[in-house]
Amino acid sequence: MSRKARERIANREKHVERRDKMSIHDFTHDRATIEEVFDQSTRMVLYRFLNSGDLNEVNGVVSAGKEARVYWGKKKDGTELAVKIYLTSSAEFKKGMMMYIEGDYRFKNVKRDTRSLIYTWAQKEFRNLQEAARAKVRVPTPIAIESNVLIMEFIGKNGVSAPQLKEQPPNDPEKTYTQLLTYLKRLYQKAELVHGDLSEYNLMIWKGKLVMFDMSQSVPTSHPLAQFLLNRDITNVNRFFSRLGVKVLTNEEVYRKVTG
Repeated sequence: MSRKARERIANREKHVERRDKMSIHDFTHDRATIEEVFDQSTRMVLYRFLNSGDLNEVNGVVSAGKEARVYWGKKKDGTELAVKIYLTSSAEFKKGMMMYIEGDYRFKNVKRDTRSLIYTWAQKEFRNLQEAARAKVRVPTPIAIESNVLIMEFIGKNGVSAPQLKEQPPNDPEKTYTQLLTYLKRLYQKAELVHGDLSEYNLMIWKGKLVMFDMSQSVPTSHPLAQFLLNRDITNVNRFFSRLGVKVLTNEEVYRKVTG
């Protein structure tokens, strides 16, 4: 591992040590957090997960984006969890999600209000993760879903998530590239899905295996945009790995390999 990669990981670990751990009840003391993430409905969902045993504690933020926050959680036995909370107040995000929902046969007659769309978006990621896992694509194992809260396997250790390929390129780029093409083929042919936003930002390596994540926008192969999104994924993948010195296949060759 390079010196820069070691420094990045060390900084991530320091960040975990510094952040304050929170219980569910602590959310009531931060008005800004309540308004953006932990509204009353979301807190009630978290309480239900606490009562069911799917969740025992929620700690600090692992990652934050315009559509969701991911928190480091644990079960009672210490098993680490990723608790992804989709922002019900994200009006900007709402504008772009309909293109991925419309045309998806699994989600018909979805209401257009923001909360309904966000709940559908969360359900969509949960189901996409399930179907990808069944196709033997390594993804965070989905555990539970309700409303805008998704609980899944935490990829990392002690609250430090595994780095994205963007942060830490693979030690063996050729092997990783081959593995990724296998995942794309399984995703397309067995799960009948296209990731739709694939790049070095939503791929990581953990315990020697490539892990694909962030799949809320993934669409079935029958979706009107599926071929466009697949070609975009292939372009992104080839661009990244070619920069690492991998002798990549042409986009057309990858397309034929993936679609069979």
